[in-house]
Amino acid sequence: MKFDGHIHTPFCPHGSPDSLKSYAERAIVLGFKEISFTEHAPLPEGFSDPVPEKDSALPIDQLEPYLHAIHDVKKAYSKEIRINLGFEVDYIEGFESATSKFLNDYGEAMDDSILSVHFLLNNGSYYCLDYSEEGFEEICRAAGSIEQTYDLYYRTVEKSILSDLGTWKPKRIGHITLAHKFQKLFPAPGQDLERISSLLDLIKAGGYELDYNTAGLRKKHCQNAYPYDSAARLAIEKGIPLVFGSDAHIASDIGADYAYYQKLITGLPLSSE
Repeated sequence: MKFDGHIHTPFCPHGSPDSLKSYAERAIVLGFKEISFTEHAPLPEGFSDPVPEKDSALPIDQLEPYLHAIHDVKKAYSKEIRINLGFEVDYIEGFESATSKFLNDYGEAMDDSILSVHFLLNNGSYYCLDYSEEGFEEICRAAGSIEQTYDLYYRTVEKSILSDLGTWKPKRIGHITLAHKFQKLFPAPGQDLERISSLLDLIKAGGYELDYNTAGLRKKHCQNAYPYDSAARLAIEKGIPLVFGSDAHIASDIGADYAYYQKLITGLPLSSE
């Protein structure tokens, strides 16, 4: 079944004004039978968004309008496509209790969800990993090196996998190689795949799915999916379910690079191999 499990909405402050209707109709035209709207969940109370525009996530006052709008579009297109109401939930080190509370409050309303790491804690300060190449360079200076930044990211992903966030903790782990977004400017360390393999073992042991996020293919400094090809193949070898996600922030990106995903899961050669 053709499924896009990672889609954003006009409620995303750093997204586009494309309507929910335009997203749904684009998916239908492309032959998708199911999609998940996974808007960035509101950031925990007390957490200060480190990006300049403070636009990383759904504002709390837009939470109820978001829920109502997704329910409306689900109903409107119920005969043509299954639409899931969901969130992309940030794992933020030090805010586990607040995140658990959000999940407990809204878990029953969710059809689907993803647990992702965008924010890194280093020496008491938080940084957004994927905001910009300048921001990534700032993290590298704070962490001490490119290698230590990658390590900090993977250690935080490990904590997200092992964290106890309660009954409603998402069952899909988001873009586990997001540290590669600027890899052509800040190359990954040589032991990267070995580190990812250990994360995949934890994902497998926890019974989680893996977000196969094609957004990286559309980023000029990355040009590979998250996880990248050899890491994705390793996940398949380990028997971890991969769920295609376009990570669309505009309607025209629904299903983007789905053919690449199909090649991967059927064992066909990929462009980087």
